[in-house]
Amino acid sequence: MKKLDNKVALVTGAGSGLGKAISLLFAAEGARLVASDINETSLAALKEEVSGNGGTITTVVANMAKAEDIENMISLAVKEYGTLDIVVNNAGIMDNFSPVAEVDDQVWQRLMDVNLTGPFKAMRASLKIMLAKQSGVIVNIASIGGLQGARAGAAYTASKHALIGLTKNTGYMYAKSGIRCNAIAPGAMETNIGSTIDYSKVTPLINERIMTGLSLNPRSSNPSEVASVALFLASDDASFINGTTVVADGGWTAF
Repeated sequence: MKKLDNKVALVTGAGSGLGKAISLLFAAEGARLVASDINETSLAALKEEVSGNGGTITTVVANMAKAEDIENMISLAVKEYGTLDIVVNNAGIMDNFSPVAEVDDQVWQRLMDVNLTGPFKAMRASLKIMLAKQSGVIVNIASIGGLQGARAGAAYTASKHALIGLTKNTGYMYAKSGIRCNAIAPGAMETNIGSTIDYSKVTPLINERIMTGLSLNPRSSNPSEVASVALFLASDDASFINGTTVVADGGWTAF
């Protein structure tokens, strides 16, 4: 029996990078997949790959900064498969490594909308389904930037710290309702999240205080390595793991 047989799993940011790796692994392990992403072309490619491997997948274009898109993707899961068992809040964007004095309101708001408010709304909507049946799993993709102070800029760091706090609160509050909520804190990964960084905004202070620490990273992970952690947390193998954050950074934060 596969680890996610008969489970309905929603993965956000599924079109590329870690989200794609999680989607492919979950589908291979028997999950009926709802994959959302802002990029329709990437979703189409994912659907073709999952279907070609014999998996079951429904795709939906969704912007995690839009409440109506979030409600739609949750509703679609129930419409297509009758329920929702697993939610992986993976979609996220980076800032420009900017410290507080250099962050403009637009960057701050967008980071919070996508990295924090979007996952919060997805969790709130999915919990209504999970509480009704007294079971469910939520996996939030945080970052070591949610545990450390200088792995990203102020906006990204704040958004991921808050997501980890939200994870802890949710895991604790609903533990007696058969629901688990955990986070993963990856280090650097070989994904396209760097495309959301405007390197022209990197100032001398950022080079002095942050970039020197980045050089200590042992290596970047392949997304499949972190996807395996997500599978573990989503499966019954992690039945007693709740309200915590699993670090997957190759030992970077051990320094």
